[in-house]
Amino acid sequence: MLNATAAAARTAPTPAKQLLQIRSWLEAIPYWVLAVPLRFGVAWIFWNSAQVKLINWDRTLLLFSEEYQVPVLPPELAANLALAIELVAPVLLVLGFLTRPIVLVLLGMTATIQIFVYPEAWPTHLQWTAMMLVLLSRGAGMFSLDHLAWRRLRSTLG
Repeated sequence: MLNATAAAARTAPTPAKQLLQIRSWLEAIPYWVLAVPLRFGVAWIFWNSAQVKLINWDRTLLLFSEEYQVPVLPPELAANLALAIELVAPVLLVLGFLTRPIVLVLLGMTATIQIFVYPEAWPTHLQWTAMMLVLLSRGAGMFSLDHLAWRRLRSTLG
């Protein structure tokens, strides 16, 4: 009996081994498991912004002409451009199509908002940027049209 207890004690994982096992398990999570909610999360942010603009377009135009100080662009053009980006980008992100170029556009838009419109909102913009930087660097993941397109291109090239 004593030998069985001693053997069990020797084979029981220590807290350090358990932590290493947990770390190993977490690091083995496939990237697509992260990419899908990242894509949907970023899409949701910009889709909601578009919906707010559409609810009262006159108010949107007023905000762009009086409160939002976007340089170079006339307020009406800036409002229409922002709306177009906020309607198209989320759809493409959800599909995982042209993810990296879309993320570059959204990063530019986020930088513009941060610098010229709401500089005090940097904690929010930092969160958006962090999500988008993951997508920019790693792509849309396996469950995306980007993945299918790259797989097809690879098979075509060689």
